[in-house]
Amino acid sequence: MKRNAKLCFLCALCALVFAACATGPEVSRVDAGAVTDLTGYWNDTDVGKVCGDLLNKFFTSPRVSQFEAQKKRLPVIKIGNFKNASSEPIDTSIISKRMQVEILNSGKAEFVADSGVSQELRAEAEEQSAWATDSSQAQLMAETGADFLLTGSVKTIIQTAGNQQVRAYVVTADATDITTHRIIWSGENNEIKKVVVKSGTRF
Repeated sequence: MKRNAKLCFLCALCALVFAACATGPEVSRVDAGAVTDLTGYWNDTDVGKVCGDLLNKFFTSPRVSQFEAQKKRLPVIKIGNFKNASSEPIDTSIISKRMQVEILNSGKAEFVADSGVSQELRAEAEEQSAWATDSSQAQLMAETGADFLLTGSVKTIIQTAGNQQVRAYVVTADATDITTHRIIWSGENNEIKKVVVKSGTRF
């Protein structure tokens, strides 16, 4: 009798384990270019759309075109800080990196490392000056200076009524002349606007 009770207990325990496994998350893969807007918050589709628009405005700017014509070379850009001034935990480094990648791939500008990477590179060059052979040492004080610092911000404008919410995003970017501190280009994208409706609940 005890043996049967023990067997029944084990069977019930196994059934519970299998039931727990059956209620795990379901995962399906989608194309990287597919729009997946589950919550209405900022997502990868928004990054691509905004960066594409801002970069098109940057390259067609008269001042940027004049620079290349006058200097007879491509402008050199350094990525600065893109601030998150929105109501969401947005990783703005994704925006700045996407812009850097697309500008480099366009062949219309050159980039130098950001301040954090530059510090690491200088430390490495100093270490090489003490330990590496003369023929393989990286030179100190031979960096390429940047012409422009690219900075920006992301902001949100939110309207809420009952179970509906409108989320509008305003993304700005500036290119500032590092020598003169003159802003040579400003761009803005306010094309991302979403209506989010919660079923039976209020925001």
